[in-house]
Amino acid sequence: MMEVLHLIPRGLPASFKYQKHTLPDLPYDYSALEPTISAEIMQLHHSKHHATYVTNLNVAEEKMFEAANKKDVTAMVTLQPALKFNGGGHINHSIFWQNLSPNGGGEPSGALMEQIKKDFGSFENMKTALSNVTTAVQGSGWGWLGYNKANKMLKITTCANQDPLEGTTGLVPLLGIDVWEHAYYLQYKNVRADYVKNIWNVVNWKDVEQRFKKASL
Repeated sequence: MMEVLHLIPRGLPASFKYQKHTLPDLPYDYSALEPTISAEIMQLHHSKHHATYVTNLNVAEEKMFEAANKKDVTAMVTLQPALKFNGGGHINHSIFWQNLSPNGGGEPSGALMEQIKKDFGSFENMKTALSNVTTAVQGSGWGWLGYNKANKMLKITTCANQDPLEGTTGLVPLLGIDVWEHAYYLQYKNVRADYVKNIWNVVNWKDVEQRFKKASL
């Protein structure tokens, strides 16, 4: 997974070059998630919104490197919000696209299902809890199913705006639901609850299971 620069060492050599972030390709066509999510939404969401986060992240990082070389602490501090917002947007969306699949839906299996039953009692309990907190997000943000490595438990939480789950809470992101209006408004208008209800039809549990397996090692 890509990492966003939060602290850049001072005194970098003038020849130092960092690798710019790029917009990841979707593993499916824009229309592949219909009727749950329309092709128009997917195209705008991926090629416009996510692309803008990537562009702005690269600009912010370049300015941060320049500030670090100049030892301009004021500039470095000023750039932190742009790095967090655009970096979080890039991280969150890169997970989100993989969390979805035209062959998704149903229920998870194996170790993830066992952990869900252990921590929530049943899959339906987890699904209801995540749906409720996600729908209730005030303004823009994300609903998350994450994994706490310290106590080896799953946890449901939300993050405002584009705050990255791991960088904000320490939880490893497994499944994220984007509830910014650009993720659903063209199709669902102001009925966020319907969007959240329907998105379960395209959840890529294989991807979520792989993230859980890696996190729980």
